[in-house]
Order: sequence, then C-alpha cells, then structure tokens
Amino acid sequence: MRRSIEELRTFYGEPAGALVRRLLARRLDDAWGEAINSDVLGIGYATPWLDAFVGARRLVAAMPGGQGVEQWPAIGKNRTVLVNEHALPFAAGSFDRVLMIHALEEADDAQGLMAEAVRALAPAGRIILVAAARGGLWARSENTPFGHGRPFTRRQLERLVRGAGLEPTAWSQTLYVPPWSPLLPLADGLEQIGRHIMPGAAGVILLEATRRAYAQVRPGGAVATVPVRTSTLHPQPASRSHRDLAVPHKRP
Repeated sequence: MRRSIEELRTFYGEPAGALVRRLLARRLDDAWGEAINSDVLGIGYATPWLDAFVGARRLVAAMPGGQGVEQWPAIGKNRTVLVNEHALPFAAGSFDRVLMIHALEEADDAQGLMAEAVRALAPAGRIILVAAARGGLWARSENTPFGHGRPFTRRQLERLVRGAGLEPTAWSQTLYVPPWSPLLPLADGLEQIGRHIMPGAAGVILLEATRRAYAQVRPGGAVATVPVRTSTLHPQPASRSHRDLAVPHKRP
C-alpha cells in the first residue's frame, strides 16, 4: 500500500524532509538544470522538485490513485492529476523529461509502471529514477517514505530500465547522513565524505536513462535509426556544464 499524500506532505514539512528536498534538488540541478523549454512529467510524489524547473514549458505531477493527489499552484500549464499507474492518461511521446520519485518502491508492478513512463517519454527524452537504496539506513527507517515498499540497488534499477527499452546513461547517490535528527546538521559534511569512503551508506540512488535509439526523419522522408550515446556510470556529481548525472572519478 502506498504512503498517503498526507504522510508525504507531513514528512516534507519536517526537518528531515526539508533536508531530503535540498539534497535531491542539488543532484537534479546537476543533471537537468532548469530543463528550459521542456515538457516535464513527475510520477509519484515529485511536486517538491518540479518547481525548480522554472524554464520548463509544461510541468505535470502525476500522482497514483493509491497515494492521492494534492493541490499545486497551477501556474501556466502546471497541473496535478490523479492517475492509474497501469495506464497513464498521456499520449505517447508527450514529455521531454520524466522524473519518478516515490513511485517505484510501492508499485505493485514496477515494470508495468516503468513501461507506461517510457511510453510517455519523447524519442530523445530523458528519465531519472529516484529510489531508496537497499543498503542505506533510510530504507530501514519507517519514519520516512523511503522506509516503505521495496528498496533498490543500482543494478536492479539498471535492469528495470533496460527491460523497458532504455539504456542507463548516468547515476548518482545522496543522503549519506543517517535519518536521525541529531545527525541531520552533519549532512553536508557526510555528503562529501560518504562518496569517497562509504558509498554503500547512501540512502537514495538516482539513475538517468534514455532510449537506446530513436527514429530521425531525414530530408525526403527517409527514416534513420540514431543510437543514443551512453556514458560510463560513476557516483560523483557532475559539474553544471555536464548534462550527465555523474562524471567519472579520476584514478590516481
């Protein structure tokens, strides 16, 4: 059973939730920036981060029926909608970016939900999955939304996206601080330390993926299949100039 919208809103109004919002926003900004002139879809509970995409053409928050829906400032074409996660009410290829958060862990059919998200993704679109990390402490705390449902490893997320016809292009981790109130002020320092000496302690995994190939129409109507370039995946955040979610470590 999914966490209710009331539980999610309460958590993100507390200090631990505010910390999660900030640290995840940092990783999403590294990956997508403001997603200027893009149609962005959030699946699950994504409204705490969708507002950051101020240059987006359209923002839609799709909330599963088992969770419930919240009101969200309808600025321009921004909308929230209650959805059946087995049949999203969007035309194929409607969105340039898809963000899935608090979506997969409690889905009764994660692969089916993933297939629906990919159907809504534009041919050259990009998708980011955010999920509780199986080895992290946040997945073991029932006081947070990450402590419910099924946590994932990176390889499990990779298999999930490949099963839906996508190819992983980058990944990252965050939330190295344990979900204990006295330690939350140490979060920024632990983010720096954790990436290097205790990567398995991260509470959340982010994985970005794109289609393996998409069709490109050439002059005269000919259709060519264009491969999507992929990158080596490493858990270090990108600089603002990169479009990947992570960049390789330099080896000594």
